[in-house]
Amino acid sequence: MATKRDYYDILGVSKTSSGDEIKKAYRKLALEWHPDRNKAANANEKFKEINEAYAVLSDKTKRDQYDQFGHAAFSPGQGFGGQAGQGGFRQGPFTYTYSTSGGGMPFGEDFFDPFEIFEQFFGGGMGGYRGGRQRTRHDTYEITISFMEAVKGVTKEVYIPKGQAGDGTQKKTIKIPAGVETGSRIRFENFDIIIAVAPHKTFTRENDDIIITHSISYPKAVLGGVEEVETIDGIVKIRLQPGTSPGTLVRLRGKGVPHVHGSGSGDEYVKIQIHVPTRLTHEQKELINELEATFDEG
Repeated sequence: MATKRDYYDILGVSKTSSGDEIKKAYRKLALEWHPDRNKAANANEKFKEINEAYAVLSDKTKRDQYDQFGHAAFSPGQGFGGQAGQGGFRQGPFTYTYSTSGGGMPFGEDFFDPFEIFEQFFGGGMGGYRGGRQRTRHDTYEITISFMEAVKGVTKEVYIPKGQAGDGTQKKTIKIPAGVETGSRIRFENFDIIIAVAPHKTFTRENDDIIITHSISYPKAVLGGVEEVETIDGIVKIRLQPGTSPGTLVRLRGKGVPHVHGSGSGDEYVKIQIHVPTRLTHEQKELINELEATFDEG
């Protein structure tokens, strides 16, 4: 049987740390290892270990007992981590990532709700305890959608578990708004969904802006002209100025991702690359040599 790690070491604090220091360390680690955010294979166990350590060290009585007797202060089978109900299973399009047993907070009223931390990180609504009242815990699932579904919005019919695993499923219709991105958290009835967005072969997203790479010929770079480029709304034409250099960014206002909060959209940036052919005919090589000679004379 593996030896349990020291609770102070788990949270990265000392035995003389104050309650506020312990809580601060816990919040940082909970954000880092929350299974809805961290996809490492050991994220669930690590998150469970962090919660177990905080459950003891945040409670003065339990902390005193731990300081005096170590892990022996808590009888076998009654460890706090076992009450957290950590675990996971797949159900339809979802990955069920976290649940809790029973109806109350397993670690007492000083426990900082990890889901509240996650909402704060992603800019969601505030929950948790206010005035000593407990917030209702919501099951959390993850769903993967395509890049264009995230950009345009989509309605999905999904099946979620009824109660515990093995109790069957129920069909739900969920509407995902335009502009969501990986990590977005959405509340539906009595459950939450964390969005994961699959990458796109052409578009790269940075916040609400879209970046694409577009290759042009050397003559087009020198002389300028009109090029057709992709956007999330279809093909548009852009005009290139004579002497366009590699790496030039052409901005297309309002052609980015819709703002999920508020009106308007981001922009699209077309990054220009110069296509250099690797195979030339004898005649083409002669023309290039003649062109180079004119540049040398200039």
